[in-house]
This record gives sequence, C-alpha cells and structure tokens, in this order.
Amino acid sequence: MNDLVNADELLKSAAEDNIVLFDCRFSLMDSEAGKAAYKEGHIPGAIYSDLNKQLSSPHIPGQTGRHPLPGRNDWIRQVQLWGITPECRVVVYDDVGGVFASRLWWLLRWVGHANVAVLNGGWQAWLAAGGESETQIPEARLASDYDYSALQALSLTIDVANIDSSKQVLLDAREQKRFDGDMEPIDPVAGHIPGALCSPTSENLDDDGKIKPAAELREKFAPALAENQKEVVCYCGSGVSAAHNILAMRIAGIEEPSLYVGSWSEWVTDPARPIATKAE
Repeated sequence: MNDLVNADELLKSAAEDNIVLFDCRFSLMDSEAGKAAYKEGHIPGAIYSDLNKQLSSPHIPGQTGRHPLPGRNDWIRQVQLWGITPECRVVVYDDVGGVFASRLWWLLRWVGHANVAVLNGGWQAWLAAGGESETQIPEARLASDYDYSALQALSLTIDVANIDSSKQVLLDAREQKRFDGDMEPIDPVAGHIPGALCSPTSENLDDDGKIKPAAELREKFAPALAENQKEVVCYCGSGVSAAHNILAMRIAGIEEPSLYVGSWSEWVTDPARPIATKAE
C-alpha cells in the first residue's frame, strides 16, 4: 500500500473489513479540540487516536521533549488493543494536511506495520469527495495477539546524544519565524539547532491542503540532498510535524531519514546546548 491514499479511492473501499480508520485531529493549543471535533462528526467507523494519551508517553518538564514516544512495548500493546494485524489496511487522517496523522503513520511503521497510509487532504478532502460523516462511536475491535515485537522497524530514531550537524543534515519542520527565533509560542527558548535547515511542513502542501506531487517535493528537499554524503535527520518542536517531512520525503522517492523525537523542546532543556537564530 502506498503511503498516501486519495479520498475517492478510500470512498470505494472504506467499508471493507480489513480497513481500519483513525481520526488524528488535534490542537497543540487545546488538547480537547480534536476529540470534540471527532464527536461532532468523523468518517464512519473511524477510531479516535489522541496525540497526548495514545501517541506519546508523558512529558517530563525539563527532561524530555513535549511528545516523547510511547514505550515500544506499551505501543505494541496499544496496536494490539486496536485489533491491528499485518493484514489490516490502516488509513489515518486529520484536518491539517496530515501533520498529526503522520505521527500515527510513523509510529505504526516504527513497529513494522507497512500497510498504513495518510488520507491526502484529510477530513476536508473526504467531505469534498462526498464522504459521509457520523457521530456514532464505533464498537471496539477484537484485540489482536500478533507479535509486532518480532518485526523490524521501518522508521528509525536518533537520540539527542547523537545529534551532530557536522555529520548530518538537520531538517527543522517548523515555520521560518520560529526557526529564526522571531517568535516562539510554545517552547521557552526560541531559535534552532545550529547548522539546521528550515524545511516547513506547510511547504509540503498545496493550496487545497494536499501533499504536493513528488517532483515538487524533491525540489523542496533539494538543499538537504545536496550534501548526500550526510545522514538526514528530521526534527521540529516535539517530534510530531517532523514525521510529515519524513512522509513527504518518502513520497518524493527519497531515502527515509531518521526522526529526532525529542526535537527542539528537548534540545533546550539543557542550557549548555547551543542555539542559533536568524541574527547569527
């Protein structure tokens, strides 16, 4: 299955028994907004997946980034509780072009589940294509006992101790103003990791909120590939939107980079770590 699925394609197959849908809508400014939107209407049969409660482990202020990965065994258990087996075709969506949905896409690949795709254009594209909306919460699927721990990870991480811009191309998924340190609405320190390149997730999307064609994405990531002897590492504020850059790079046919999950929010927990701004 491709990493991306269009709404018209999903309309033809959404009712198939082996398709599992996840609604990943979320707001960093209001952690209950996504669940509220889901209750007001979602793709029939979709399960709500909460960024804070299911797709992350608890944030430890001053020690971790804002959205640490769930423990691997805990995550495998969650995947089993959702009844996901390798035969399941998982489709994930949100209402911001896949920025939050790509976290679940990445996490499933992290435990070896390759059959997962992001709905191109998300909730808005589904409605525009004539898809139905329902408020009914689906019944829980039967839990699976599939041993995901035996599978090889398809997505890779790198920890803060191994971040080295002299050996890596660091791609920061945040907007230019945050990268430059002109504004910082969430984290206590503004700026970016020295040596990083700004590669905003918003530039992965067209005016309709859909992923751009592969050729345009390759052009966007060309600065990172210019130094092709270096490992590419994606980061953002807390390791969420960076997964969208990883998704976009795969769609562009580029070798998948590693994810620095802790990202900027972890980087700045240690005042000894250097920071850079536009002025520098």
